Amino acid sequence: MSEGASGIGAPASGRHAAGTAAVQSTADRLLALLAHLGIGRAHVATQIPADIAGLAADHPDRLGGIVLCAPVRLDPAPFAALSGRVLMISGEYGPTFEVTLRAADRLPGGQRYVLDSYEIQGWSDVAADPPRAAVGEGTHAGISYRTEGSGPALLLLPFFLAPSQWAPAIPHLAKHFTVVSLGGRHLGGIAALEDRASMPSYQAMFRSLIDLIAPQPGEAILDVGCGSGALDRLLAKRLCGANPITAVDVNPYWLREAEALAAEEGVAGAIRFEPGNAEALPYPDASFNAVFSVTVIEECDADRAIAEMMRVATPGGRIGIIVRATDLPQWWNLDLPEPLRRKVTPPPQSVAGNGVADAGLYGRMRRAGLADLRCFPFLVTLDRPEGPIWRYREDHVLPLLTAEELPVWREARARAAQDGLLMMAHPLHCAVGRKPMG
Repeated sequence: MSEGASGIGAPASGRHAAGTAAVQSTADRLLALLAHLGIGRAHVATQIPADIAGLAADHPDRLGGIVLCAPVRLDPAPFAALSGRVLMISGEYGPTFEVTLRAADRLPGGQRYVLDSYEIQGWSDVAADPPRAAVGEGTHAGISYRTEGSGPALLLLPFFLAPSQWAPAIPHLAKHFTVVSLGGRHLGGIAALEDRASMPSYQAMFRSLIDLIAPQPGEAILDVGCGSGALDRLLAKRLCGANPITAVDVNPYWLREAEALAAEEGVAGAIRFEPGNAEALPYPDASFNAVFSVTVIEECDADRAIAEMMRVATPGGRIGIIVRATDLPQWWNLDLPEPLRRKVTPPPQSVAGNGVADAGLYGRMRRAGLADLRCFPFLVTLDRPEGPIWRYREDHVLPLLTAEELPVWREARARAAQDGLLMMAHPLHCAVGRKPMG
């Protein structure tokens, strides 16, 4: 971790959009931002290694030290040539321990630090203090930034779901570095959810959910756990202002990004973003005619969350829920040997202790009192391997493969891409029910 990083120059003032349309990859966007900020080389810290994989593989001279902080997915290959600059931080328990342990074998020069007695999941908030005011901010190449402190440049890329992001650490880091905190639709968990919501089959699944909910003009709608707000923007465009939409999330970072993206797409006036916990929604009984939640109750007390959705729904109101399906196989359209196929078919087993990510969703909704249940498992297809949601899922698979299996995977992947048939599909459980009258 002794590689240096250059200091930061004075960036041009304000927000910049010029040239953004020509910038495509995340690596290109980061390079454009570095040039905009006058940074030649930067230390980097991220929870999502795929965000900097292209930079590490193609522009290693622009990176100093690399901190992979609690990664839940990690393909070590792009960092192999830089392993002497890599520090991996994990919890003693949870997926980050195994992910970094496997990666350490392929990054022989890297360092690994384990936080004793600490379990880190993808939604864990590593720290929770309010941020200090930034001394500079703006947007360039589609990436938002805030700068603070002085010294060598340190880029902080977003965590996936952590509410506080890097904020608690910034006051200390700013004493030693020019800290540049990054965000926007092209990085971190925001990029993954935005990419996922752009997939035609994912939009078809969401349309099916809304078709069954069947909101009537004037009915109030609540989204529980809105994330980046991608689905709320789709819904606002579909309903054309006929229904008030409220979207809540426990994560203030996601809410800020969701509001910015809604304003960017011209639907800010149609959606009200508010803080709210799925287990204790901040609304009176019978406040909404329709409530939905998509891939949220895997990570909280599912029964409490369903009960809260029931409470805030009006009698006769409809409730729609979608969760990941860890009990069904995922599918890769690759010609693989059977032992390798068996290894990559199980989906990531990411679910909290009281969460639900299997067909148990249907029974939980029935026991909560929902009537007229319509249940439909659904396969969502991903076919853009350069996109963040594909990388997120493939980065789960690659560390599971042995050194002998990796070339087999890559050859099968290359053949499928050459044939125009490179795709994968993963399952979800979906259901819509009605709160009984009276």
